[in-house]
Amino acid sequence: MTRSRDGGAMTPPAKYRALLAAVVAAIVAVSTAIFVGVSSDEGTKGRGGLTGRGGQNNPAAPASTGTWVGSWATSPVRGEPGTEIRGLAGRSVRNVVHTSVGGSSARVTLSNLYGQSPLTISHASIAVAAGPGTPAALAGTMRQLTFTGRPSVVIPAGSQVVSDAVRLTVPHDGDVLITTYSPTPSGPVTQHPHARQISYAAVGEHTRDTTGTPYTERSTSWRYVTALDVLSKESDGTIVVLGDSLTDGIGAATGRNTRWPDVLSDRLHAAVAAGRDVPRYSVVNEGISGNRVLGDGLGRPPENPSGLNRFGRDVLDRPGVKVVVVVLGINDILRTPGTADPASVVGGLRSLVDRAHARGLKVVGATLMPFGGHRGYTDAREQVRRQINAEIRAGRVFDAVVDFDRAVRDPYDPRRLRREYDCGDHLHLSDRGYARMAESFDLDLLKGGGSAAL
Repeated sequence: MTRSRDGGAMTPPAKYRALLAAVVAAIVAVSTAIFVGVSSDEGTKGRGGLTGRGGQNNPAAPASTGTWVGSWATSPVRGEPGTEIRGLAGRSVRNVVHTSVGGSSARVTLSNLYGQSPLTISHASIAVAAGPGTPAALAGTMRQLTFTGRPSVVIPAGSQVVSDAVRLTVPHDGDVLITTYSPTPSGPVTQHPHARQISYAAVGEHTRDTTGTPYTERSTSWRYVTALDVLSKESDGTIVVLGDSLTDGIGAATGRNTRWPDVLSDRLHAAVAAGRDVPRYSVVNEGISGNRVLGDGLGRPPENPSGLNRFGRDVLDRPGVKVVVVVLGINDILRTPGTADPASVVGGLRSLVDRAHARGLKVVGATLMPFGGHRGYTDAREQVRRQINAEIRAGRVFDAVVDFDRAVRDPYDPRRLRREYDCGDHLHLSDRGYARMAESFDLDLLKGGGSAAL
């Protein structure tokens, strides 16, 4: 390098400038390729903190346009009973999940939240199901999943991992098979019970099997898998429904996808196809049976974490989230010894709204539905429900309100569900009742955004 008359550095000759530019470009390329693969499964993490969030670290992923949205999701609830020692070592677990929207690429989230030791996933795959109610894959759709370019991953206890993006044409309103194989014991299997969906397992490593023949074991839980994201041109964002068993779908037919968020997704897709001026959003179901706004279950990490506890992970960490629908509060009434404090429940709901507004999200809240005739019913608890509903209807909690109470209650006895909407326990709904919930949801409520934090 030459010097100026005053001793300062002068511009290098052209050949040195070219060499310097090449070195800088190489450093940038290497830095871009390095990405951390595992994150905590408790609470909020930045979008860049999870492997595959941008889908750029898998050479098989397409350089395609679209928006990353949630097509399916569920919340981890507890460790599976009976798996405390060996987990599911030596078994292939084939989860069946139902999509909300389609896309050209996919990525999967696996959780070891309730594991007590590292979980080794040596093989994993994704495929479109050959049809409903089968572990067989549609011809030509089987894909190996990788994690930062590797076919295996070790997930520490209490953590989760997101796979690399993989090219796959994912249909909307269809079933997808997500399969994992763990060769070594890992302790309790992280699960979501009450899936209202049949999934499968097989002895041995059969993650790439397309016939479904080895999958002779059946399960009504989702194991390990907690999300399926897609790169979509048919959706501009995600609606996350945060709820309890009434959102989880207790009382709905197994394998029929008749939970009310499923029906809402179908309605929204049909409205967009018909040219209605409504948002192009996917719908993901983050309902947990027995879930409360305020109270956690037992254990560490807690089983059945409260809405406040899991809001960061289950809502804010979903890709492209635009709207949150909150359907919580009935278990705070039913599971509180004595009589619940309506002001505390409403305060918890407002805290959820504040956290959503800090991210600029809109929050639609639901009134609490009746439970007269249920074993937990008392007149005092009914009064608490009415007080909470009065605050919600008055617009003092949410940005917008869907009145599920009015939609499903018996007009001659408002303390009870209408008979045709009651699954029989006087708390949960039938398929017809869940359809009525979704039909009563005004799609125009999904327009617009929430308040942004200053």
